[in-house]
Amino acid sequence: MTLTSTLIILVTVLVTTFISGIFGMAGGIIFMGVLAALVPVATAMIIHGSIQIVSNGYRAFLWRKHIDWAIFRRYALGSLAAVGLLFALSWRPDRQMVYLLLGLTTLLVWLPKSLVDLDIQKRFQAEGAGFVVQSLNTVAGVAGPLLDLFFVRTDMTRHAIVATKAVTQVLAHSVKIVFWSIPVIAAAGLAALPPAWLILAAIPLSMLGTTLGGKVLQQMTDVNFKRGMKYLVTAVGAVMLMKAAGWL
Repeated sequence: MTLTSTLIILVTVLVTTFISGIFGMAGGIIFMGVLAALVPVATAMIIHGSIQIVSNGYRAFLWRKHIDWAIFRRYALGSLAAVGLLFALSWRPDRQMVYLLLGLTTLLVWLPKSLVDLDIQKRFQAEGAGFVVQSLNTVAGVAGPLLDLFFVRTDMTRHAIVATKAVTQVLAHSVKIVFWSIPVIAAAGLAALPPAWLILAAIPLSMLGTTLGGKVLQQMTDVNFKRGMKYLVTAVGAVMLMKAAGWL
């Protein structure tokens, strides 16, 4: 990994965790897109997952009193089922497919709510969210827009949404790291994994970005929070689709 690539990754960590600190997503999609352009897909997934665990974990800690633990426990059950399926299939996408999946995932924010009746507070829906979100997060690297569909119709506050999504994503990214690390280690040993110093250098930047984003979140209304998230994610998705098509 070159010095330029390292600096780009670290700056991107600060910027994207700031964005995620406000909206609870979007930053992760941008970060995954940047990583996929700089390093092999497996390496990108491991770096992304490691830093997102810190970012989401710290965000969950900041808003810990707002976490809905009942929803998380139900989500975890669905996630376990997805893990079993993913390891059984053992399919891993290439770089272009990752960009395509990232772009298509962002389009979910425009899915008419009248066509779906998703509400993570309802019976069996947290379990369903765990299954589909974990599956997409593991193969595409990010599943924020899909997860958001399960929260947008709830009566939860913006703080509860960000906090509960954050703790579910700690679990999702932990699984992703294991899924992508196994073939890397099997092929080339532990030395082939991303350097620990890069993750350690990113941790304070991740915490700083999350903290600054949280301050902005405090100043937003619930209405502006949901509207801003929708348009930001759409813009990011357009870039990912252009990357998948080779236009960028």
